[in-house]
Amino acid sequence: MPDTQTLNLHDMQAAAAQACALLKVLSNPDRLMLLCQLTQGESCVSDLESLLGIAQPTLSQQLGVLREEKLVSTRREGKQIFYSIDSKEALAIMQVLYQQFCLPIQGVKA
Repeated sequence: MPDTQTLNLHDMQAAAAQACALLKVLSNPDRLMLLCQLTQGESCVSDLESLLGIAQPTLSQQLGVLREEKLVSTRREGKQIFYSIDSKEALAIMQVLYQQFCLPIQGVKA
């Protein structure tokens, strides 16, 4: 009887394809910074623009990619659109990236 914990080849290929698609989206520095900021909570477009220094046309383009890939969701309040992370997988990866690259290294002086 096969082990129920073992993925079959088809399931492994599908999981690898999903992981590659997510990593491809994360491989853009602007999208990575946007998701990093959104791990702190919901933000409106104007706040993202000022916090990250990403020019508005680029910001809109990259937010569009994140929406299309279903990594973020939007909420409208009047004229403002608020973004938040809507992917548990993306959030988990962002948390690991934060721990590895963003936390100050203990004992290292700049």
